[in-house]
Amino acid sequence: MIGGVLFGSFFVLLLLGVPVAFSLGVAACISLVAMGGFGELSIVPNVFTASVASETLLAIPFFILAGVIMEYAGISRRLVDLAHACVGGRKHGLAIVVIVAAFFFSAISGSGPATVAAIGSILIPALIRHGYAARHATSLLASAGSMGIIVPPSVAFIVFAVVVSDYAGVSIVRLFVAGIVPGILLAVALVAASLFLPRTQPVKVAAGGSGGDAGGTGDHGGTADGGDAGTPPSGEALDATASQGFAASFGKAIPGLLVPLIILGGIYGGIVTPTESAVVAAVYALLVGLFVYREISPRQLYRILVTASAQSAVVMLIVGAASVFAYVVTVNQIAEDLSDALLGLTDNTVLIVLLAIVVLLIVGAFIDAVSALYLFVPIIAPVLLEAGVDVTTIGVMMVVNLALGLVTPPVGVNLFVAAGIAKVPLIEVVKGIRPFFAAGLIVLLLVSYVPQLSNWLPDLLGF
Repeated sequence: MIGGVLFGSFFVLLLLGVPVAFSLGVAACISLVAMGGFGELSIVPNVFTASVASETLLAIPFFILAGVIMEYAGISRRLVDLAHACVGGRKHGLAIVVIVAAFFFSAISGSGPATVAAIGSILIPALIRHGYAARHATSLLASAGSMGIIVPPSVAFIVFAVVVSDYAGVSIVRLFVAGIVPGILLAVALVAASLFLPRTQPVKVAAGGSGGDAGGTGDHGGTADGGDAGTPPSGEALDATASQGFAASFGKAIPGLLVPLIILGGIYGGIVTPTESAVVAAVYALLVGLFVYREISPRQLYRILVTASAQSAVVMLIVGAASVFAYVVTVNQIAEDLSDALLGLTDNTVLIVLLAIVVLLIVGAFIDAVSALYLFVPIIAPVLLEAGVDVTTIGVMMVVNLALGLVTPPVGVNLFVAAGIAKVPLIEVVKGIRPFFAAGLIVLLLVSYVPQLSNWLPDLLGF
């Protein structure tokens, strides 16, 4: 009965348009009252506080802070410049630039929406001016941003490691390494899909360009004078600047490229923990913005901190509310009952994995990745472990699955962010997402049924 009250009230609240965090919290409180009266609500502050006070989860606000600083510091723009210098001169080169730049920034931000926001306002106008339909340009950017929760450092992998610890042990470092190959596979699949994008206009070649998708981003928007740091160049400015060449772009991007090397090198080398690496990344990004690129002025620090705090508060509110929801699930053994029911349907591992994929695809269309992991890891992980699937493969499969949820209507967060940047109706973006969703689905099936794709690299490196 409590399970029906819990999930029933949760989905009713979602259908009424209540934000996910509040739907989780209110549904959990209703269920606690149903369990033992209003006195049961006294457990809510304890569970909420204990969940958000986790030292491991402390990495999340620091990675968010590092991503915000890098956007204000102009690092994302320089990464776009470098990607353009590498592949921008080829046919469909600018579409490939989107994916390469998103991959670079994913290795910094750990978040899908943050990746879309960081490079979208630079690249969506440029794609449109180079002949791509607005819906294709926007859907490409939204899909490329989904790599943000797969490529390490990944907030989703941190959450998975915390939640699954009650059922199986897996280190965050191993999950980070395991996400590298699937991230590359997704990038390759998106590149393949982008090659078939139609163009509605003749290709416009910028003056001084080398043909094809010529026209680099240049060094726009410097804010050493205290202007609006992090304001990206417009599509017109992007087109108006000739390609800089690889050497110049690489030189300017080096400080930004060092960020993932510092983060991942420190973690893999055992020098710092994932939480400590997030702090190091934030401090390093701040130093680069203040003293190397000089695009951040001291008076802008307040705006940066407020932005990062607001983004972190949303995530941690979801974590706390989801933890209370998970507490109700655990106390009432709802996860065990659902697991037994799923195992009772079939003992075929292939079908069990397929069933898990379908469930997560549906769930990902309605709730964010952090909430989905808190809700469904206790249900799905024990079933897959019992079926013989290793915990690393489970983690990668769930995160890649939920990455597709970022571009799945009706609640695909990346879709809303990209559509807002491009000022394109959401329905148009959804129409353009189909080839990229299909490419992602192929990658999802590969990582789900070929465990070597997730385990090969961490095994090779000894994690």
